[in-house]
Amino acid sequence: MKKEGILEVLLVSAKGIRKKNFIGKPKYYVVIQCGDQSHKSKITPGKDEKALWNEKFTFQFTNSHWQDMTHLKLKIINEEKFSEGKFIGETTVHLGGVLTEGNEKGCIELKPTPYNVVLEDDTYKGEIKVGLKFVSNVEMQTKTHEFIIDEKQAPWSICEKVYNFLGIPHWKIFFSYINRASPLAMKKQ
Repeated sequence: MKKEGILEVLLVSAKGIRKKNFIGKPKYYVVIQCGDQSHKSKITPGKDEKALWNEKFTFQFTNSHWQDMTHLKLKIINEEKFSEGKFIGETTVHLGGVLTEGNEKGCIELKPTPYNVVLEDDTYKGEIKVGLKFVSNVEMQTKTHEFIIDEKQAPWSICEKVYNFLGIPHWKIFFSYINRASPLAMKKQ
């Protein structure tokens, strides 16, 4: 049975990234590349130079291939309707220490850490938060990526989406309903 190494990448968020849209709100996605494998994140709206993905990706290679891996590259792209998208910046995460220690211990996990985002002109602006987990000597799995769901956060209802779009706070609707349904409000009518 052939043993494999698995690198899990938790793409959490980005902040302080440069907005490139003149009209409308930016929508960002990330292309994550390790060796000859790559994944594309979901598209998320940018707000106040921030973006939130909270998405996990898995890279699997044979143990002999892991020895050749030196880095993980993350490219932030601003999606555009009529073009390929605009490059915002990129981050390179060096994997040498993670892979070495993971091979020695069998598993290593690094909590999400912010990394600088390098722009086209080699300056820095913003950061992207990424967590890593490397497990060596396991059997190959077929799972490509999974979403991380915060159990405390309930899914959005249609009403919430409409209220948020219109900019109406939930409490105003709730209290206006209570005021109309109360016995005092009915006596006034």
